[in-house]
Amino acid sequence: MIRYDVRSPRADDFINHQEILDTLAYAAMHRHDAALARSILEKARANLTPAHDHGTTLTHREASVLLACEDPEVNAEIRQLARDIKQAYYGNRIVLFAPLYLSNYCVNGCLYCPYHAKNRDIPRRKLTQEEIRAEVIALQDMGHKRLAIEAGEDPAHNPLSYILESLETIYGTKHKNGAIRRVNVNIAATTEDAYRQLKAAEIGTYILFQETYHRARYEELHPSGPKADYAWHTEAHDRAMAAGIDDVGLGVLFGLEGYAYEFAGLLMHAEHLEAVFGVGPHTISVPRVKPASDIDPDDFDNGIPDEMFEKIIALIRIAVPYTGMIISTRESQEVRAAALQLGVSQISGGSRTSVGGYVDEARPHDTEQFDVSDQRTLDEVIGWLMDEGHLPSFCTACYRAGRTGDRFMEFCKNGQILDFCQPNALLTLGEYLCDYASPAVAEKGWKMIDAELARVPDGRRALATDYLARICTGARDFRF
Repeated sequence: MIRYDVRSPRADDFINHQEILDTLAYAAMHRHDAALARSILEKARANLTPAHDHGTTLTHREASVLLACEDPEVNAEIRQLARDIKQAYYGNRIVLFAPLYLSNYCVNGCLYCPYHAKNRDIPRRKLTQEEIRAEVIALQDMGHKRLAIEAGEDPAHNPLSYILESLETIYGTKHKNGAIRRVNVNIAATTEDAYRQLKAAEIGTYILFQETYHRARYEELHPSGPKADYAWHTEAHDRAMAAGIDDVGLGVLFGLEGYAYEFAGLLMHAEHLEAVFGVGPHTISVPRVKPASDIDPDDFDNGIPDEMFEKIIALIRIAVPYTGMIISTRESQEVRAAALQLGVSQISGGSRTSVGGYVDEARPHDTEQFDVSDQRTLDEVIGWLMDEGHLPSFCTACYRAGRTGDRFMEFCKNGQILDFCQPNALLTLGEYLCDYASPAVAEKGWKMIDAELARVPDGRRALATDYLARICTGARDFRF
């Protein structure tokens, strides 16, 4: 029998099937044990004062007990603790980004994705560098500073050289006061050498969703193509970190397999990265299966009701308090509002999931990877965030100042990151208000900045105030 080993380089060891089954059995056995659940929550309360040690406070088994707990009062305590921990680590800041789809050519046979090779209904498209430049200008004119590029896996149409050239184009495109300052990359699992090249191209976070941690289900859902290799895919973050990419992002596609199994596997993956590299995931994403061309979510029988989805988000925040959590425009405004309270710290805004979707004013649907539930403009999203008490941020300062990987985690885990992030959020919001905001959002935003300046540490408040004044006269790109 394969044994669980959190430090092993082998996927079947660190995402060990029997360990997950034993964890779920233990959690089910204790689902009515409110005393045990409260003792686990008490352990997690240490994170209300950001910790100096490295490692998740709760184990995957402890967090799974909380997930299975059916006591209404305990579940209310879970939600409150998640809110409090998020405030302790991230304050009221919400970082904004947009996906940029470069190509939907793909050789894989993934049964949940409309880009699968056998789909003859979806038009195939790959952006030229000139088209990428136009897309970037459109995104800059919305106010975006941070992108996540997406491309299908196709060695002929989307080789690494195309991704590297596209990164150069994105970083090199300047329009008016616009500039993309951080590009995260969500592309297929690749070699350690390729990851070194991506690192040299100055990517931000390397993001790769596991889709499902259940090996048998994974192999069923990936009948063909390079992605069918479970181990190659699951071990990709190890290769990326070995190559020097110290910010990596995890995620599963909830709905493909039972949520309790995926939740345990996701936390085990975070524990593995911590154990081997001393750095857990920079981000965790929580997408759910959504309608798309040739894809019907009802074909998958593991859908999660909103209430359980929110509980999963809350428990990820409690178990992995330092990680950034991402929710996309797959979800509705109502779901995103709840998720922001419970742990999410990054959202997309004004997103288009089509290849070449930003240049045209009308939203194209023919090459969408999934239906966009939240179709508001970026300006509407920013106004809404402020109405909800959140501080919109376009900050990319940590990445450009070298606060990545273990350096970022050290600042984050001991609470010092707020000394940088709070003023940087105000500076980037000030840029947005000057350059892109509608009059109503601008008025609202400057009132928020005036109020939030009081939360900036005394030693930085005067300089932040000076920077904001200079931003109002045309200067740009200040950071702490």
